[in-house]
Amino acid sequence: MAEMEHSASSDDVSVDSIAKDTSQESKVEFSEDEETLIIRMYNLVGERWSLIAGRIPGRSAEEIEKYWTTRYSTSQ
Repeated sequence: MAEMEHSASSDDVSVDSIAKDTSQESKVEFSEDEETLIIRMYNLVGERWSLIAGRIPGRSAEEIEKYWTTRYSTSQ
């Protein structure tokens, strides 16, 4: 019975760590300068995320697209 309790608690730990990892991935922080650049570049080139990412060191096209869709997407 002690083994069952131990295995349940280790499962809880792994679920908690997975939940924390997922929440950190879903919220990507951008500086005000990066946000301004993304908006300006989007107005110039549209949804060409790789071009926009090329102007922001350390950012991937996927990060920028995810930021844009969560911040500016209009779902009706």
